[in-house]
Amino acid sequence: MMTEKKMPRLCPSCNTRMKVKKLVCTSCATEVEGQFDLPLLASLSVEDQLFIVDFVKVGGSLKQMAENLKLSYPTVRNQLDEVIARIKNAQKAKT
Repeated sequence: MMTEKKMPRLCPSCNTRMKVKKLVCTSCATEVEGQFDLPLLASLSVEDQLFIVDFVKVGGSLKQMAENLKLSYPTVRNQLDEVIARIKNAQKAKT
């Protein structure tokens, strides 16, 4: 079984946020080089990204999220608050 590679978000050496240097089109092999910031959501952990995707899929319903995750409403609310805080921190780090 092949495991999916995860994009590193932080430098393994100094723990600084990584940037994208090269983009490649797999269809026509066009390449673009530079130094690009990652999109805000890509700078979050995979777990936070999945939480956000699930939240959007249920139309922003914390009640439905709680049912799907088999957790209490307050627990899911706390998880959302923590994700929001990490998004705010990520935004501050970009400026």
